[in-house]
Amino acid sequence: MIGISSEFGTKWLTRLHARAFQVCAGAVLAVVALGVAAPSVWAAASPWIDQEQARLRLLAAADTAGAEDTISLGLHFKLEPGWKVYWRSPGDAGYPPQIDWAESQNLAAAEMEWPVPHRFSLFGLQTFGYGDEVVFPIAARPIRPGQAVALRAKVEYLTCNEICIPREAVLALNLPAGSGEPTADGFLIDTFRLRVPGKGPAQGLEIEKAVLTGTLAAPVVEVTARSDRPFESPDVLIEAPPGFSFAAPEISFAEARSRAVLRVAATAAGGGVLEGKRITLTLTDGRRGSERPVVARYAASAAARTGGGPVDVGTFAVILGLAILGGLILNLMPCVLPVLSIKLLSVVKHGGRAPAAVRVSFLASSAGIIASFLVLAGGAILVKSLGLAVGWGIQFQQPLFLTAMAVVVILFACNLFGFYEFGLPRWAQGTATLGQARGGAPREPTLTEHFMTGALATLLATPCSAPFLGTAIGFALARGPLEILSIFAALGLGLALPYLVIAAVPALATRLPRPGPWMVTLRRVLGLALVATAVWLLSVLSAQVGLGGAVAAGALLGALILVVWMGRARDSRSRATAIATPALAGILALATIALPAGLTPQAVTAIAAPQKGDEIWQAFDQAEISRRVAQGEIVIVDVTADWCLTCQVNKKLVLDRDPVNSRIAGEGVTAMRRDWTLPSDEISAYLEGFGRYGIPFDAVYGPGAPGGIALPELLTSEAVLKAFEQAGGG
Repeated sequence: MIGISSEFGTKWLTRLHARAFQVCAGAVLAVVALGVAAPSVWAAASPWIDQEQARLRLLAAADTAGAEDTISLGLHFKLEPGWKVYWRSPGDAGYPPQIDWAESQNLAAAEMEWPVPHRFSLFGLQTFGYGDEVVFPIAARPIRPGQAVALRAKVEYLTCNEICIPREAVLALNLPAGSGEPTADGFLIDTFRLRVPGKGPAQGLEIEKAVLTGTLAAPVVEVTARSDRPFESPDVLIEAPPGFSFAAPEISFAEARSRAVLRVAATAAGGGVLEGKRITLTLTDGRRGSERPVVARYAASAAARTGGGPVDVGTFAVILGLAILGGLILNLMPCVLPVLSIKLLSVVKHGGRAPAAVRVSFLASSAGIIASFLVLAGGAILVKSLGLAVGWGIQFQQPLFLTAMAVVVILFACNLFGFYEFGLPRWAQGTATLGQARGGAPREPTLTEHFMTGALATLLATPCSAPFLGTAIGFALARGPLEILSIFAALGLGLALPYLVIAAVPALATRLPRPGPWMVTLRRVLGLALVATAVWLLSVLSAQVGLGGAVAAGALLGALILVVWMGRARDSRSRATAIATPALAGILALATIALPAGLTPQAVTAIAAPQKGDEIWQAFDQAEISRRVAQGEIVIVDVTADWCLTCQVNKKLVLDRDPVNSRIAGEGVTAMRRDWTLPSDEISAYLEGFGRYGIPFDAVYGPGAPGGIALPELLTSEAVLKAFEQAGGG
């Protein structure tokens, strides 16, 4: 045993206490120094905004703006027990948090991400959102990276329990320039960013397939999912165009719960068809999520191969009848006015002719109309099979189509002016012509020319819809190839009915005055009408490629007219001129058609923004519609395009005139307008939600009609005001 003296022990303890004091004091000083030297490690967030049901603040992952192109932010909510805020697609009711960054400085854009939500069921309504605590990750892009950013976020959100209360809060956060340090809140932002559904198996979840089962009237979305570990509580959230709602899924498991089949019953307001619609599936399991956009299709069965769920013969016969009626009414729509000259000439030029010749020529024009509709049907089938957006009149969204049609129209006009006679080669004219006029009269058109006249009339008549036509097109494009071909053929038959009537009763045309000098004057007048059609096509082109591109196309067309005019006198031309004139005309025509292909992508993209109306109308925002309706407002949506003449007529005669204009400008009404001059998946999906594939389209929403009331293609003041009354709950 070893002994220690009392004196030595006392000195040793004293030194130990002193040493411990020095260590503790040093630690305290270090903590204080750390707090003074780097306070931003602990705080780069706005102050909490305390409201009755929620607290919220704005977070930053670093204490400075840094030098990167993107700044990591977060919108942080802490909610009282039982209260929730909504996901980006709230479900049957509600609206998601929205941020207005307009007062911020040095901020170009900010994109908010949505972590995996939870399903809430209340009073039979299915909604999706967040309780307790959530951080919405935000990727902010400064205008000038590396410089200070002043963030001002006006947040509008809805908190719900058994009642819903809309709230607003203004959050402010300044991030100085410089390369700073990460903040403690950066970890919190990253934690919730990891919960944002990935588009694939990144989080161990994968949507293998999704098909429709059930009937056309009562479809069921069947989702097959796989997990890299046993499922705990899987769910699937479905985002679809307006008018559709979905129940909670019925779930069955297989393979030790690593595979699940989720069946979701769907309902549609107003008899909408889910088949063929683009939907987004979000598979969740606790905090994990996987996202996948799909096109809703029926399972591979005999019924599916013909386009979806079963449809009885009587229903299909009714649709065919509506298609014929819609095609007939299309003859009276404003979109057909540009080709009125072609139709008028096709009638008046038959005065005094033999009935057999009249009958054959009008049958040829009818064949051209129906054949063109079948070509459109084939294009729709091809586009749909590729999973792309398909719609009525969408060819007018393509600048190359516009320039090609402008060239064709100008060539028709030059023919009416008498600058040239277009016909088949001489070896073919013996079987194709209807007879050569004598005494220097203009040559009679060939059957091919009559056929092409009908085809041109069809192509120029498709920019807009007509009563009954929208119903038939919507049914066809939601089905398979057989239905599409049948219904498009019926539409062509309806448009060709006036021609077929004259073919059946040639006396309607032969009793007109015989062609004479008056016919030359009429041809020139109708030629000017076609030139006006070309000018209209160029005006649509200017909205797509800019005024400069349209002016250049117009200059090329002017040169084409000049070249054809200079070579009009066949007998006075030299052989060289006879060869050079069509060659130069062909070069000018090809240059005009190809002109849009030479434009830079920026020139086309720059005009893709929503069309601006007067001060009453604002840009279309589908998410905003639900929020406005939840506040008791009425919302009217107008989808238009520069190439839709009926849209312009609706605006001039109804929307922009009293009493409708005064009602739209009144208290509690929001007017939204979206331009479809260029392709837009957003607008295509929106129209599909109402079973529509063409414009004009207008809808009215309100507390009495949260799913929207689709208005007829041709608007009347009475129809619009009646929809306002119904949407308002009156």
